[in-house]
Amino acid sequence: MSREIPFTFDGTEMVAREEGSIAEALIGNGVLAWRSTRFGDRPRGLFCGIGACYDCLIAVNGEPNVRACLAPLEPGDELRTQRGDGHVG
Repeated sequence: MSREIPFTFDGTEMVAREEGSIAEALIGNGVLAWRSTRFGDRPRGLFCGIGACYDCLIAVNGEPNVRACLAPLEPGDELRTQRGDGHVG
């Protein structure tokens, strides 16, 4: 049985099961978009799920451009919506 681990997304406290990806944790909490495009500010989230595209980029603990589909969620991670080419906000 997996235990739950805490994290935050844009300041909101959430929990997810241990040993999952960041994308899995966000989707499990009802978050479907965590990045916006440089042009048009269009929302993006999980698309390919295997690291081939860049739709799932997110800022993790202040570091932008992390692929949420590949990165494991760590206890206490601070996830932030990424704007455009790496601006966090």
